[in-house]
Amino acid sequence: MWEPALSGWLLCALCAVTGLSCLLRMRASAGEERRGAGAEAVMGFGMAVMALPAAVLTQPGWSWAVYAAVFGGATLHALPALRRGGHHLHHLIGSLAMLYMAVAMGAPGAHAGHPAAVAGPAGGIPVLTGALLLYYVGYVLHAGTRLVPVAATAGGPATAGGPAAAGGSATGWAARPELALACRLAMALAMLAMLVTL
Repeated sequence: MWEPALSGWLLCALCAVTGLSCLLRMRASAGEERRGAGAEAVMGFGMAVMALPAAVLTQPGWSWAVYAAVFGGATLHALPALRRGGHHLHHLIGSLAMLYMAVAMGAPGAHAGHPAAVAGPAGGIPVLTGALLLYYVGYVLHAGTRLVPVAATAGGPATAGGPAAAGGSATGWAARPELALACRLAMALAMLAMLVTL
């Protein structure tokens, strides 16, 4: 079994790399895709900071309030975007989940800036935590099946995003649609790992 510090570092690295790739996608995109990539970059970097192992960096007791402010702002930013469709509902659920975990960090039973469930009897609301876990398990399974390569059509190469994703573009690999899906899948897996600790 892995030590908690190692798993924390792996989770932190996964989220940081995902946030960085979302920034690269943001630079290569425009419009709704750019805004979505920006929201995912904030999520990735926020999750990376929250996942830092306590043995390496003991977060101050007020850090939960900073996380709550950042993800509360992300939640408010995602609300008006819901009517535009796309992945905005997923962004809203992700922001709410991060806000929920930040508030759990500030619960009376929590210590050293980590969720109370890791430290003691307090923690999140079991029904809400369970609902979020079910949502993210479903999302991971759905996104994972969409990344499985499809059969080649009309002599074209088989790609995870279908024939449209096979062609290169002037903006390079950062604009490929399967990268966005892979980023969302990585963050959903990280969210599952974080929710399990509540």
